[in-house]
Amino acid sequence: MGVGSQGKEQVHGVALAVPALVMGALGLWGLDRGGMWRDEAVTFQVARRTVPQIWRLLHGVDAVHGLYYLLMHAVLAVHPGEVVLRLPSVGAAAVTAALVAALGTRLLRPRAGLVAGLLYAITPMAGHYAQEGRSYALVAAGATAATLLFVRAVRDGGRWRAYCVVLGVTCWLHEFAVLVLLAHAVSLALARPAARVWRGWGCAAAAVSAALLPMALVSRAQSAQLAWLRQPTPATARNLLRAFLGGPAPAVYWTCLTLAVLGLAGLVGLRTGLTCARLALPLAVVPPATLMLVSRLTPLYVDRYVLYALSGAPLLVAAGAERVAAALGRMGCALSRRSALLRAWGFTRPGEAAGAGPQPLEFTRRGERTVAAQQPLEFTRPGEAAAIPPRALGFTRPGEVAEVPSRAIEFTRTGEAAAVSPQVPRFTRTGVSPQALRFPRSGETAAVLPQAPGFTPPGEPPAAPRTAPHDGGVPSSPGVPRSRHRRRVRLARTGASALAVALGLGLALVCQLPGLRADRDPARRPDDLGAVSRVAAREVGPGEAVLFLPERMRNVALAYPGAFRGVRDVALAEPGDRSGTLYGREAGAEVLRRRVAGLGRVWVVGDPALLDGRRRPAGPAERVELDVLAQGFAPREESARGGATVRLYVRRARVSRSPAPRAVPPRPGRR
Repeated sequence: MGVGSQGKEQVHGVALAVPALVMGALGLWGLDRGGMWRDEAVTFQVARRTVPQIWRLLHGVDAVHGLYYLLMHAVLAVHPGEVVLRLPSVGAAAVTAALVAALGTRLLRPRAGLVAGLLYAITPMAGHYAQEGRSYALVAAGATAATLLFVRAVRDGGRWRAYCVVLGVTCWLHEFAVLVLLAHAVSLALARPAARVWRGWGCAAAAVSAALLPMALVSRAQSAQLAWLRQPTPATARNLLRAFLGGPAPAVYWTCLTLAVLGLAGLVGLRTGLTCARLALPLAVVPPATLMLVSRLTPLYVDRYVLYALSGAPLLVAAGAERVAAALGRMGCALSRRSALLRAWGFTRPGEAAGAGPQPLEFTRRGERTVAAQQPLEFTRPGEAAAIPPRALGFTRPGEVAEVPSRAIEFTRTGEAAAVSPQVPRFTRTGVSPQALRFPRSGETAAVLPQAPGFTPPGEPPAAPRTAPHDGGVPSSPGVPRSRHRRRVRLARTGASALAVALGLGLALVCQLPGLRADRDPARRPDDLGAVSRVAAREVGPGEAVLFLPERMRNVALAYPGAFRGVRDVALAEPGDRSGTLYGREAGAEVLRRRVAGLGRVWVVGDPALLDGRRRPAGPAERVELDVLAQGFAPREESARGGATVRLYVRRARVSRSPAPRAVPPRPGRR
């Protein structure tokens, strides 16, 4: 392996490693929030069951998350805790950032890959799901890896086996990842590849669809779990666009939107091939748009279900940034070339000091002399008189005598005799020479002009550096080989571009920091079961009766069993791990009434909207529990934390027999 190949691999490695490290650092920042929300709590309590119990559960509910639960079963076997629960998501997000950088490097260049990977890492949406103990970050990593394998297979004519396997496993992590196939189909339609590419991708897509079919059939029977979803609106699409292009920071959003539009150049046209725009736009648009359209009939859309589509947005932004950088580079080169032509490609008259600036050459015929320095060139015929300037550049004809300077470099044609020069000419590209070359006719001697571009006779000291147009306007140092000079120019440009990238992304990160910091607050999640458990541990004593309303609030006790140790769950008939359900099987109405009949007080851990009548009961079990509470009990104490209410209900008879003491007004003081 050559040195150039090693350097190229090192650059590619840096472009991939830096986004992964940044994403990993942001993912670990504030990872221990001190509480899980309900979906994370489901992962935690299901993954701690045995494999047969998990398998039984999947037959009735959450089949779409089955592979993820089995994976987390192995992870939590090491150490059951909230931080360990979220670590796989952090690692998957870091891998996704590196894969986005790899896509940008392959489709554009390493600098663009670095920009795309870092943009993904600092996007608040990516950081949000990097800190969540659910499967969505892993699905994003799998879909992005499959996209990279797709690019390799299309561009290099590789095999589709790895693509098929990776995408098939990803779809088993979440079935909606199958929409990546639609995005890749649109990319192929825009790229117009050969027929063999279509055949290879078609076989892979058919294999992935066939492998997903069993899960699709089972999950269709469990579609009641999504009854809480609503149809998407135009505001839903706008919110997703903002989340994909930088989040809530307006400056970042509008900048990224502008660059993404610029990055769409080359999307359609006569040229074939898989470009960055033809891959990134379908990846970012097709999956969420398809799910939103389907949700007009059957609500299925949630933004986290299409998190993997986020990978396309930073690629579009990076492509637009590359176009802007290329335009600025062309403008800079044009200005440098113009400056170089004005400042460095000048010629001085004999006897003038080099570096005096560009001056015209003056030529005379036999018997003629040039005019003064400021006069235009005058050519006379034989016998005519011409003004005689102090110094003239003359061309003489054969037989004529020309003034021979102290050092002359002579060029003659074939068969012509060259005048004797004191020095043998040797030419070097060392900048601006203090002597210029003049090419005589046969029998003529060559006058030497100062300030000629690029050649110095031997023994002549090199003059001031010359600015060449093809060097981008950067002066070359005297005595430095041209290859080394060009390498220095490239390094200077690379350093300038790296500095610009670092400044731009640094400003973007500064704008995103308030949102990223706020996202570490447990209150940003739908609920905080950790806070609820702490209230219950403080208020509910051992042996007291507890009622979870609705039944999903039992998730608090399943995720934090220590807070409810020794209490009586009056509505539970069979625990979830034995019944093959998420929250357990509850007792019927008659059994519940008998259990509550002998109770003087009962604690309710419930949804405040349901307890206050702002939400209707979802089923008969909830209606029975609410009726029992309304007929025989009255609320006495309440603590609301983390989106839930811990409320004490006391029997009405006891309330009447032992009313709360009334406040006695203070006695008036003596005057």
